[in-house]
Amino acid sequence: MTPSEEPVRASARTRLGVGAAIGVAILALAITVVIGILRTATAPVEAVTLDVPASAAAPSPSALYVHVSGAVRRPGLYALSPGARVVDAVAAAGGFTDDAATDAVNLARVLADGEQLPVPTQAEAAEAAELPPSAAPGSGLVDLNTADIAALDTLPRIGPALAQRIVDWREQNGGFTSVEDLLAVPGIGEKMLESLRDLVTT
Repeated sequence: MTPSEEPVRASARTRLGVGAAIGVAILALAITVVIGILRTATAPVEAVTLDVPASAAAPSPSALYVHVSGAVRRPGLYALSPGARVVDAVAAAGGFTDDAATDAVNLARVLADGEQLPVPTQAEAAEAAELPPSAAPGSGLVDLNTADIAALDTLPRIGPALAQRIVDWREQNGGFTSVEDLLAVPGIGEKMLESLRDLVTT
């Protein structure tokens, strides 16, 4: 080998080494990209939390189901915590509408499971106020679910205190379903029930 041939061969070896290094780097980059794509394809999809209305959320087994209707912004069926009050049901339903008769609703009343909570409009409340509160239409009987304390006080052996207990029981239990429910009111026994049976209705 002549002295002039050595630099040429050294230069060729250098170019070959650089080319091999570049090839290895490109191959490593390609492998990295492929692995990244495979990992992305097999990665679990992250759960997305959605804003679900109270009516659609999965309630606990002890939840109260209350149907809120009438003059509220989002009428529907709502699952509320045990011991919830009317104010909680109205809040879950988006609050009162502008024409709601807010004074006609006892916000402090404890709710019962399975009850319907109707919120009247101002027009409906005014129309109901024109009807005699003491009697069911056409019957002449005192309606246990609509009579006020004054109307209940007109019944025999029912004074203001007992009339108040009847109203309190009605509000706490979602109303009377039968005349026999009076037995659950403190102070009313079988004899008093018999004296009231033909004078009241539900």
